[in-house]
Amino acid sequence: MVLQDQKSNHRDRCDWRQRVERNNDNESNHRDRGASKQQEVSRKKEHGNGRTVVDANPQRQATIPGVNLIGDASSLGKSGGVYIPPFKMAMMMKEVQDKSSVKYQRLTWDALRKSINGFVNKVNATNIKNIIPELFSENLIRGRGLFCRSCMKSQMASPGFTDVFAALVAVVNTKFPEVGDLLLRRIVLQLKRAYKRNDKTQLLAAVKFIGHLVNQQVSHEIIALELLTVLLEKPSDDSVEVAVGFVTECGSILQDLSPKGLHGIFERFRGILHEGEIDKRVQFLIEGLFAIRKAKFQGYPAVRPELDLVEQEDQLTHEVSLDEEIDLEISIDIFKPDPNFLENEKRYEELKKSMLGEDYDDEEEGMDAESDESDEESDEEDEEQMQIKDETEANLVNLRRTIYLTIMSSANFEEAGHKLLKIKLEPGQEMELCIMLLECCSQERTYLQYYGLLGQRFCMINKVHQENFEKCFVQQYSMIHRLETNKLRNVAKFFAHLLGTYALPWHVFSYIRLTEEDTTSSSRIFIKILFQELAEHLEIRLLKERLNDPTMQESFESIFPKDNPKNTRFCINFFTSIGLGGLTENLREYLKNMPRLIMQQQKQVSESESDDGSGSSDSSDSGTTSSDSDSTSSDENDSDRRQRKRRRM
Repeated sequence: MVLQDQKSNHRDRCDWRQRVERNNDNESNHRDRGASKQQEVSRKKEHGNGRTVVDANPQRQATIPGVNLIGDASSLGKSGGVYIPPFKMAMMMKEVQDKSSVKYQRLTWDALRKSINGFVNKVNATNIKNIIPELFSENLIRGRGLFCRSCMKSQMASPGFTDVFAALVAVVNTKFPEVGDLLLRRIVLQLKRAYKRNDKTQLLAAVKFIGHLVNQQVSHEIIALELLTVLLEKPSDDSVEVAVGFVTECGSILQDLSPKGLHGIFERFRGILHEGEIDKRVQFLIEGLFAIRKAKFQGYPAVRPELDLVEQEDQLTHEVSLDEEIDLEISIDIFKPDPNFLENEKRYEELKKSMLGEDYDDEEEGMDAESDESDEESDEEDEEQMQIKDETEANLVNLRRTIYLTIMSSANFEEAGHKLLKIKLEPGQEMELCIMLLECCSQERTYLQYYGLLGQRFCMINKVHQENFEKCFVQQYSMIHRLETNKLRNVAKFFAHLLGTYALPWHVFSYIRLTEEDTTSSSRIFIKILFQELAEHLEIRLLKERLNDPTMQESFESIFPKDNPKNTRFCINFFTSIGLGGLTENLREYLKNMPRLIMQQQKQVSESESDDGSGSSDSSDSGTTSSDSDSTSSDENDSDRRQRKRRRM
């Protein structure tokens, strides 16, 4: 009993102690809440009308002017904030005496963010070698999250510069591999989210970025094969289109690094194509991809020469799988005070000197001092500089060489057309493309339909090319006597293809006059091959209907002349001799009826002349009748006088 009483007393004491401790905790919490409320009220009184906008996430706060930006309450906050002009920020940083204070760290954080955003936004293939040293001068270890976010945001806004951003990341990855790994993990997560949400815009951007990172060997090729497997597992129009674009971007390097894996992907593409369940447009994309693969991805290099900045042995490749869980490390995007701020900054300064050299800072200061002098000197030099004009036509020769090599190296006319359209032509150089195409065609031993199809596509794409080919037709016909028989035959078949497919207007026949005096043996061979090819393309019936079109008769008057029976007879005999006499039936009918038409014309002329002469004859007859009457009256008077004389006698 005594033991039981002791145990019960012990339990009562423990319960009493726990109740006292709970009450103390509640009182302390209540006092803390009251103190925090008083602090908030005092802050509002001190800062006047300042307001603080609180987000759902307590770590992300946007401040309004009038609030102390660099206080304890803003030690954790969004990387952005109120815009501060650069000169004002520099003054604020000079005013801060304690370089390790939170205020100074926050100012340097904002300056770092703006500097990294500026470098990433203005980088391109031309200035990337100048941007990289400036980027390394910033603390990329502290701002690695800012750099990754800026790269992803800029790439999303400008997908055409993805290869430039990938080259920039590749260079940074050689010095700071954790930056490349972080960026790759974030892009993979963005890709997975976009795929689940069916967001095609974000998916295309992420896929393109990963493709160029694979090209730069920042990312392992296994992620490319995993991505293609996922996209083609359940094929849809959008997923297959994205997969085709991805293989086009990084197919060249996959062919070198993983040929078996790429072969399996193309077999899957072939299976999708044979199933025929996707849209026709996507099927054409797959067929184009097979054509690019057949050409060994010519025209689609993994890395452009100006962006090949990293040696293969210096590059560090990261492996990230689509199945693994990814840590985005969002916390490094947000400002946090660093207790060892000065030490870390000093370490990065030493690292920067080892990367860029000790003379880099001195060169920067010297550049700023000399910039003003160089500006003044450059103004004077610009005034004295002479304009040099290239009379050797070196650019024109290089352009022709580029066009020739493109035409000769292409697997088919579609690939050649795509490559030729990518060539930047200055105004007035479009004619060179047509001339080189015709020249390449004439140099072949036999005519290749490749050139006709290529010329047809250019005529249908742009009216300028159609007009240029029309000028080429006139020039070639005017100098046809200078061409050899083989070249003449190829040129005639080329223009016959353009006319037969209605890529070239038929009024070009008005430049041809088919008479014995106006043609030579070469021009007659040209016309013969031209019409024989047209008859083969269109058949005689359709060709005859085209030539008898009433709206086009003015264009065919010179080639089917009706001005002279001799010329008409020559034209009929020419077409009969080449086996196309059926085209001259109307001309034969005209020649057959020509005597009757001539008689009718002469009769009309004679009638018009007789009508003109009848008026003059009437006037002459009236004159004669009056004279006759006068003469008769005079005769009668004479006879009367004679009778009177006889009676008197």
